[in-house]
Amino acid sequence: MRNINMAPISEKMGSENGEKEEQNLWYSILGEVSSHSSSKLPTNKSIIVLGDDESGKTSMAARLEGNEDPKKGSGLEYTYIDVRDEDRDDITRCGVWLLDGDDDHSRMLQFALTDENIEDVLVILVVDMSQPWNVKASIEKWSQALSSHMDQLKITPQKMKNLKQKLIRQFQMYVEPDNTPDASSKKITVATPNDEEQVLLPLGETTLTSNLGLPIIVVCTKSDAVSSLEKEFDYKIEHFDYIQQFIRKFCLCYGAALFYISVKEEKNCELLKKYLLHRIYDFPFNTPPLVVEKEAIFIPSGWDSLKKISICYENMTNIKPDDPFEDVLSKPPNRKPFQDCREIVAEDEQLFLIRQQNLLSKNISQIKTAESPQRPSKTSGSPSGTPGSTSKVKIDPSKAGGTPNEGVLANFFNSLLSKKTGAGSTQSKAGDKAVRSDAKAELDRMTRGKPVTTQAGSSAGTS
Repeated sequence: MRNINMAPISEKMGSENGEKEEQNLWYSILGEVSSHSSSKLPTNKSIIVLGDDESGKTSMAARLEGNEDPKKGSGLEYTYIDVRDEDRDDITRCGVWLLDGDDDHSRMLQFALTDENIEDVLVILVVDMSQPWNVKASIEKWSQALSSHMDQLKITPQKMKNLKQKLIRQFQMYVEPDNTPDASSKKITVATPNDEEQVLLPLGETTLTSNLGLPIIVVCTKSDAVSSLEKEFDYKIEHFDYIQQFIRKFCLCYGAALFYISVKEEKNCELLKKYLLHRIYDFPFNTPPLVVEKEAIFIPSGWDSLKKISICYENMTNIKPDDPFEDVLSKPPNRKPFQDCREIVAEDEQLFLIRQQNLLSKNISQIKTAESPQRPSKTSGSPSGTPGSTSKVKIDPSKAGGTPNEGVLANFFNSLLSKKTGAGSTQSKAGDKAVRSDAKAELDRMTRGKPVTTQAGSSAGTS
């Protein structure tokens, strides 16, 4: 009896244990799904690209998104970058806003940067290195446009304070990556405000003096133009060091990072994308600053200081760091012929014809006045005796300057006059040929400045 009653009890206990294990398994799966969903990549991040026209904004954005056929637009363009996290096996899109370089379009920033999304925005200021004389004006223009727009936003003082403090802590807590072979396996991220154990160093006197509360990256495009600037405008190393120190000082004031890139030569483009994902999505980033190659410079936010910038002064022998930018890098004359596109208003047709008629009448009167002393009287008959005809005035070779060669030319022109009189001409074809040959030889001599022997030299002094 005992064996009969104990069997169902043992089976019941085993089934209860199995149900508990199955229930715990489901709880663990749900917990993993819940934690995974909370760690997904954010979908509301965006990048705003500011810069002058033809500065390379479109080409840079197309290179970041992997588009080989970029198309330029106008106003405020929108595109996106596909972002994939291999560790989380997650995909998202980062929006990219490209603002037109026209000053009138700066008001369109209201659609890309608002008081609601300011915490999720990163700004790129694009500078064209193929025209370094415009660097100062361009970078100041767009930083001022960004600052003016932010002043119009309705951001609470506490929120703005938090944004600025976050940028300060990011700058202070920067740690230069270890450039060792095993450093790539380490995940280096920006420190969070909870990392209170780390000692924060004070900021420099010019560091973050223009803190906008926005992460900013200054990108100098077309860095491959350095070689052409050396050839065409005789730029030296000190010129490029002067440009670099000027931009780095600007970046220090705004807490910005600095990149020199070339889409054409594919320099630093991939590095720029990795750094963007690091700053926006906290992706691993282990590349130290690059300051050796003048065409591929990279300076992350938080690394630079006035002391490090002073290294650029070593090659500046004829230029001082405090020299006015416009004096050191003056704008050269137009390298390309300027095409005047002004509208031309056509003159009224009747006024044009009247003006031409007056000019023609004036020219005709001048010609008549010049020819009148040479005209013979109408009473003198023609050689052929034709009534009403006038004789042609011939040039006397003996009075043509007194030289035989000038007489040759006189005979030549007399032959032309005689030929046009038709039947009144008494000169033979052979004589015409000889005179023309002599005239041609004389003209060649006058052109070359050498004397010639004429075929009709004996007749040079006769009519």
